[in-house]
Amino acid sequence: MIKIAIIGAGGRGTGFSKIIGDNPHLATVVAVAEPRDAYRKAIQEKHGIPEANCFSGWREFVAADKLCDAVVIATMDQDHVGPAVACMDKGYHMLLEKPMAVRLEDCQKIAAAQARNGVITSVCHSMRYHKGFATVKAIIDSGRIGAIQTVDQLEQVAFWHQAHSYVRGNWGNEEKSSFMLIAKSCHDIDYLTHLIGKNCLRISSFGSLGHFRKENAPEGATARCTDGCPVEQSCAYSAIKAYVHVDRAAWPANVCSHDHSAEAHLEAIKTGPYGRCVYACDNDVVDHQVVAMEYEDDITVTFTMTAFTQKGGRRLRVHGSAGELYFDESTIVIRDFATGNKETIEVGAETGGHGGGDSRLTLDWLSALAVNSGEGIKTDVHQSLRTHSIVFAAEASRKERRMINIAEFSKP
Repeated sequence: MIKIAIIGAGGRGTGFSKIIGDNPHLATVVAVAEPRDAYRKAIQEKHGIPEANCFSGWREFVAADKLCDAVVIATMDQDHVGPAVACMDKGYHMLLEKPMAVRLEDCQKIAAAQARNGVITSVCHSMRYHKGFATVKAIIDSGRIGAIQTVDQLEQVAFWHQAHSYVRGNWGNEEKSSFMLIAKSCHDIDYLTHLIGKNCLRISSFGSLGHFRKENAPEGATARCTDGCPVEQSCAYSAIKAYVHVDRAAWPANVCSHDHSAEAHLEAIKTGPYGRCVYACDNDVVDHQVVAMEYEDDITVTFTMTAFTQKGGRRLRVHGSAGELYFDESTIVIRDFATGNKETIEVGAETGGHGGGDSRLTLDWLSALAVNSGEGIKTDVHQSLRTHSIVFAAEASRKERRMINIAEFSKP
């Protein structure tokens, strides 16, 4: 039986602990490290963890005697490198939430720690494990549409998700968290590189914070939605509508309060970050960005991230020398140039985080631990470092307004 510790018991850490708990034949959660009492105790009670194995932070956990086989690290993005390196240096295998870290040099430190300790690692690039995206990869690899010429991917963040996570929430301010492309879209850059199977050579990027700014606030808007704002009822970003008059136990509403009564949620948005007017926050990350990439063999790729969509999800177009493929996370459409034939493949929805990808990723890692070999891991820290380097190069291109050769960011 593989014994696991959860470091960071927020939404992601709790989600991974549930996946492990649902597979008791593979592993069990035996420890938790989390500074917030309510979140730590929720994991403790769910998995029957003894008090001696409950810690207020990762440093306390690492300072204790080694008490399990592996760790899940799901702390805030800026806090990944410390526990990741310390836990690997103590011999723990590791499942690391993406992004690896918010600075390239910290990603390199994590990869170096794995190299010197030889532990089994996986980074949570769950798109590779999504049934639909995995099917697309298999179709492309089969040569069905010929050699890839161009690829285009759109990430629809959704207006409400942008407001929740990247304006009011933990990832709205770069200094406090990270830049938008690494926080939200390292999934996408990783998958595109995985799909193409070649090296990215050059990159350019453009983007900005265009809408969620104080000068775009409706006339009369108050600092909080609960301050008697005259436009609250008609506003798309009303915190009262988003966190009180909804299923409060479901994401994202459940994030604002550990107590999911209407009274607790209302009090939370009166005093906490999720009740702020979206035009009066300290957010500074972009709300739209485009990335243009050139891969080996003259393959051109574009990626667009935008907040301004009704629904979330991704749309992918792959143009090959013999045909084209479209995918919208539910349906794959393939058109053959020679015959004019069209084939439609219904992928079907799956439950669980990231369309079932989180479960597959976690089970893949647990299976690797069971046989004590990381050979089957799709996204270990070294593979992840490769695609993270592309993301850091893209952000540098956006800020410096220049095209960048990826080699500048791939040196150890």
